Amino acid sequence: MRFTKMEGLGNDYVYLDCMEGAPPDLPGLAVRLSDRHFGVGADGLICIGPGRTGDFSMEMYNADGSQGAMCGNGIRCVGKYVYDKGLTRKTCLTIDTGAGPRRLELHVLDGKVDGVTVDMGQAEVSAPVTVEAAGQSFTVYPVRVGNPHGAVFCPDPEEIDLERSGPLLEHCPALGERRNIEFVACPSRERLDVRVWERGSGITLACGTGACAAFGAALAEGRCAERAEVRLPGGALALERRGGHIWMTGPARTVFEGEIC
Repeated sequence: MRFTKMEGLGNDYVYLDCMEGAPPDLPGLAVRLSDRHFGVGADGLICIGPGRTGDFSMEMYNADGSQGAMCGNGIRCVGKYVYDKGLTRKTCLTIDTGAGPRRLELHVLDGKVDGVTVDMGQAEVSAPVTVEAAGQSFTVYPVRVGNPHGAVFCPDPEEIDLERSGPLLEHCPALGERRNIEFVACPSRERLDVRVWERGSGITLACGTGACAAFGAALAEGRCAERAEVRLPGGALALERRGGHIWMTGPARTVFEGEIC
């Protein structure tokens, strides 16, 4: 079985061409392939298949085998995959996801996709919830951007013990369901600094939906402008709100290809 390793800001996934059908036990395959010592090494697995209503579909699994509805960095790489491999010549695509269809605008340079802009939909921000974790009190803003997030504003995300606080907040009963957790600083109205604990994967260098969740919460609280750069450990994403939707622009890169034995 052939695979492609791809990444967006260091948020890396193993990609499978499932246009003719998917292999069995995708959750188990995701766990095996994501292992960074005994597998390919990734934050998860993404399967690309035929569209139901759109041009193509994506099905994504986290490193622990749990299924996610949407992946912002992952969907940019889906756009690059289908264009670079000649599965389409269109530069405006619709990808069916577990969170619904998402529109992509591909930015092509020298015949290859260099970056992608994604309509990530609306960020649904709920009233903040105060919770206790790791001996501290956190004010968490529940946000849904296709999948559930919790944004926590803080002076400096680098000062957060993410390995300790992240999993406690991910599984916090007061938040209602497992969530990706974002720690967010707003040094200016045009910039957000974010670190992410991603449910099912742990600490990741970047999270596209997490960046959108942080941006949506900051907008709701009046902490940022309609356009802002979100800086994550793996790099920066450009976000803007257009007509109530959040649009995300960022890179997509192929790392290597191989064959699963």
